[in-house]
Amino acid sequence: MKICSRCMIPETHETIMFDGEGVCNVCRQQEVKQEKIDWTTRGRDLVELIEQYRGKNEYDCLIPFSGGKDSTYTVYKLVTEYKVKPLVVSFDHGFLRPRISENNVRTMRKLGVDFLKFTPNWQVVRKIMLESLRRKGDFCWHCHTGIFAYPMQIAVKHNIPLIFWGEPSAEYTSYYSYDNPEEVDEKRFNRFVNLGIAAEDMLGMLDGSITMRDLEPFKYPKLKELRGIGYRSVCLGSYIPWDVKQNVAIIKRELGWQEDDVEGVPPDYRYEKVECMLQGVRDYCKYLKRGYARVSHLTSIDIRNGRLSREAAVEAVKRYEGNRPASLNYFLNLLDITEEEFNGILRKHVVSPHQWPDPSSLPRGEKLHDQDLWPKP
Repeated sequence: MKICSRCMIPETHETIMFDGEGVCNVCRQQEVKQEKIDWTTRGRDLVELIEQYRGKNEYDCLIPFSGGKDSTYTVYKLVTEYKVKPLVVSFDHGFLRPRISENNVRTMRKLGVDFLKFTPNWQVVRKIMLESLRRKGDFCWHCHTGIFAYPMQIAVKHNIPLIFWGEPSAEYTSYYSYDNPEEVDEKRFNRFVNLGIAAEDMLGMLDGSITMRDLEPFKYPKLKELRGIGYRSVCLGSYIPWDVKQNVAIIKRELGWQEDDVEGVPPDYRYEKVECMLQGVRDYCKYLKRGYARVSHLTSIDIRNGRLSREAAVEAVKRYEGNRPASLNYFLNLLDITEEEFNGILRKHVVSPHQWPDPSSLPRGEKLHDQDLWPKP
């Protein structure tokens, strides 16, 4: 399997291409970010954008929020430096870990912002997860769609036309480039967020016990409704250079934001994907299907920023990727399927030229310190 000559991303990564030097397009895109973008001008554009909407409605902007490093930094930056009054909106996918919930309370209180959290029907979520796993080898459809669709619904309902997301997708894929600020719109939603499955499609895939009313939280608002409020949905990282480690240091210092252990992730990256109980299972699915997981992604970011050698990245990938997560047992109980059924589903979604591994031969990871505190399946 071909791997970028500079970073650790293989040819099974979505949107990946390699040039004549064997360097991937995501690495090349970072060169654009670091060498060709006039960030001073982008910063002025950000100020102008905010001023267009400031004080004209109940809220200056809406900020979708998971409680992870990126959304926490986005709220912090916009509130403390740009003095906006936001409505912070969280779509709770049902698997928020205890520490992230504590982080969220601390963040909202320290920054003094209005916070709205929504949790969808648990029984509906379980059925969607299993269907999504079968169809796409990815059980996170409800999370993907809910996180991006529900805040937009709230923006329409509360007439909040300016929506700020965190890092642009150009940080890790090439669906979009840094050349132009990335619009987080319906085109982007259908392009890669919803896995090619609209809520109406999901309705037809299920067993008939779920109605369209149950799937409303996962529907993107109609374009007519969004245009009616004059919406702009953008990434903060399109206007300021996004530096993950610098951002994490700031929110830890200023907000008391706490890191956590994550399955299959080295201790150096305890800030990454700390929100979800099932992150280890998600990364394991990726490893089974594509032959790589989150360590390849994280070490590649550090390589591009000159913080890590490729040799050190190779060792980290060898040590941490491919372990069977202890949380897989929790996941299997949740969906009431066997590990054999799980493997059978994932095997159908292998991305060539990666070859299916023997799951029984993979090392077993250790249970997370908080797993016994998770709600019973």
